[in-house]
Amino acid sequence: MKHQGLRKKTQNYIKEVILYTPVVYMACLLVALWLLFSAGIYFGESDAPNTKITSYGKALYWGIAAFSTAGIADTPVNGMSILLGGIWIVIGSALFFGAIVASITTYFMRPLQRPSKQIIDTIEYNLEQLDELSIEELELLKKMTDSFIEHVENLKFEQEKHLNSRRKQTIRESKG
Repeated sequence: MKHQGLRKKTQNYIKEVILYTPVVYMACLLVALWLLFSAGIYFGESDAPNTKITSYGKALYWGIAAFSTAGIADTPVNGMSILLGGIWIVIGSALFFGAIVASITTYFMRPLQRPSKQIIDTIEYNLEQLDELSIEELELLKKMTDSFIEHVENLKFEQEKHLNSRRKQTIRESKG
């Protein structure tokens, strides 16, 4: 039972990260740019003497090693490839580490920005615990839920009444 709770929390965390942070967008952008810059390096190095980047696969490896700051990437030898590689290192690093920082920040700031979502999440969590409640607790929950629904209906009624009153007043003012 505890294992299922941890799995559910992990699934909720992953779902929220994917839905409410820029991680997917930034990862897609990073992959697209990696493929493009690697192709540029490969074509730039294809005729260069003494280059170690002799295939697109090696250029892809270079692209990962370069932006991840591993320091193990073979250096391009062609001047244009060196410039292109430098640009890739800056952009790739910014996207990679930026995606991590932006996703973590967005994930932890989100509940502060949307208290209604926090309330819904709390209710969802508590509903998952229904199996553990006694009959008395379920009856109390039912009374509270009924009371909550009645309260929401009253709020809707009051808002409609207020809107109708404002409409009538606007009509009277336009005629008068």
